Order: sequence, then structure tokens, then C-alpha cells
Amino acid sequence: MITAAKRLSQVATHMGIAYALAYAVTGSAVFSGLALLAEPVINVLLLPVHEAAWARWRRSGAAGMPSQLGLAAEKLSQTALHAGVAFGTMYVVTGSAAMGGVAMLLEPVCNVLVLPLHDRLWDRLERSENRRLVMSNA
Repeated sequence: MITAAKRLSQVATHMGIAYALAYAVTGSAVFSGLALLAEPVINVLLLPVHEAAWARWRRSGAAGMPSQLGLAAEKLSQTALHAGVAFGTMYVVTGSAAMGGVAMLLEPVCNVLVLPLHDRLWDRLERSENRRLVMSNA
């Protein structure tokens, strides 16, 4: 149950970041609402394709690349994907490449700052729940 709540919370956090960033850039609740809906949906559709491509690459022997370097390359490409989606979404919503560029730069930064805090909070909640379950079963 906690895993489902954590995933739902991650989606809500991503949507909140998308809305706040779009609103900060455009000042429009309408454009922000469009970005709020479009950006997470596009990421949800593209991320499995991205992950599958990297899984295929790892299975192929990863071209002899050390695992840490491969992981870093995967994370950088995931960041680039998010930045591209942020740019594309904002560009389509506003018609402005400048606003798309601002979103492309700020969206990954916001995610890098906010999501680890989110995950730490949920990890703390999971540990607390696990302790409670252990105590109730003892």
C-alpha cells in the first residue's frame, strides 16, 4: 500500500513542479494547466521506451563500458530526455523557444532538488511503518 501511495505522490510532485515552473515562466494558469497535464503524460510514455533501450544496451555487453560509467550515461540521457520534454511542452504550449529554454534548464534542476527530499520522506515513512509492523507481530 505504501508503494502505491509513494508512486502517486511522485506523480503529484512531478505535476506540481510542472505547474509551478510553467506558471513562473508564463504567469498563466491555463498554460500551466496544459503543461501540468502534458509533461508528465509525455514522460510516462517515453520513459519505458528509454529504460527498455538502456536494458537492451546493457544486455548487449554494454560495449565493455564500466558499470558506473554506464549508469552515469543512462542518468544523463534520462536528464536530457526530461529536459527535451520540458522544452517541447513549453514550446508547444506558449510558442516561445525562449520559454521552452527556460523550462528545459529549470525542470531538471527542480526535479534534482525536490525529488530526493520527497524520496527521503517516503523512505522514512516506510521504515516507520516497517517498525510498527514488526512491533505488532512480536
